[in-house]
Amino acid sequence: MLDFSTLPVALPLLWDGVQMTLFLSLMAVVLGLMVGVLMCLARLSSHYAVRFFAQLYISLFRGVPLLVQLMVTYYCLPLIGINIPALVAATACIGLCASAYMTEILRGGFLSLPTGQKESATMVGLNQFQVLLFIELPQVIRLTIPGIINEAILLVKASSLISAVGITELTRISQNLASSNFQPFEFYLTAAGIYFIINSMISAFGFWLEARINRRVIA
Repeated sequence: MLDFSTLPVALPLLWDGVQMTLFLSLMAVVLGLMVGVLMCLARLSSHYAVRFFAQLYISLFRGVPLLVQLMVTYYCLPLIGINIPALVAATACIGLCASAYMTEILRGGFLSLPTGQKESATMVGLNQFQVLLFIELPQVIRLTIPGIINEAILLVKASSLISAVGITELTRISQNLASSNFQPFEFYLTAAGIYFIINSMISAFGFWLEARINRRVIA
């Protein structure tokens, strides 16, 4: 028989875990987008060395599992004198890993822009930075909203791996509650439900945002 009688007492702890999960996921999305834009520009650069570096970066972070990146950053770097706090290590790893995927998402957006648009903007006096910031980037973000939202959902799920470095996010707290109360099914089922609700809300927000932006563009 399932017994959820201890759940009300555990809700404050679970809420703390949810907040940590959301914080890390949000930081990962922000960091991923910022680095992703830079890597995307490098990937589209006319210089071979810059393109090669960007491709190497993408291959590295996409090719190595996130859990291994966490282990190397948090447990191996201290062996050579580089000590990184668990929260910083987790945020950096999940954010940089996300940036590799964001790079390819954004690159698809840049490649879909009209070819003569940049030349037209420079003819009216805009420099390359202004063209990027005010013309190209807003369009790219609009075109890639579905991909960015999908990556955000994947990051929420991937954040469960950071319990490996001792951060008490939702999965880690659920593990602790399951073992201390001898109720693994109840607490893991609760955690699964919370993850489902979070990701459903992110997905709904993505649909709403995409529809709102498209309405403004049409208008």
